[in-house]
Amino acid sequence: MKKTVSLLKALSDQNRLRVVAALLSGDELCACQIKELLKVTGATVSRHLALLIQTGIVDSRKDGRWVYYRLQKKNSDFSTLILWLEKEFQNSALVQTDRIRLHEIDSSDKMEMCRKQRGCGISTGCFN
Repeated sequence: MKKTVSLLKALSDQNRLRVVAALLSGDELCACQIKELLKVTGATVSRHLALLIQTGIVDSRKDGRWVYYRLQKKNSDFSTLILWLEKEFQNSALVQTDRIRLHEIDSSDKMEMCRKQRGCGISTGCFN
């Protein structure tokens, strides 16, 4: 029961749901891309990602100087929830807008985006 409560609390925030929706529509994102999408501070993105990682719905991997975040789609504990969220996100105007914005973000230069954000400054983010 404790795991379920933690998961539902993690998903009770609109920005964290937007992160999940963004990760559902793509493979993986770095923290600076998530920051750019949400238009929030690096510290806020770090807190959101930390909560999603603690619940086990999001995982990360490091590739050189970059840290990438992805959904744990293969985790059978979340498969029904993921399917339900995908269906719900189809009817969301905000998620549709985010997907368009995410396409723009994804086609831009990540290094330049991080420079504009001043080296990211995100503790769980792009550069370590």
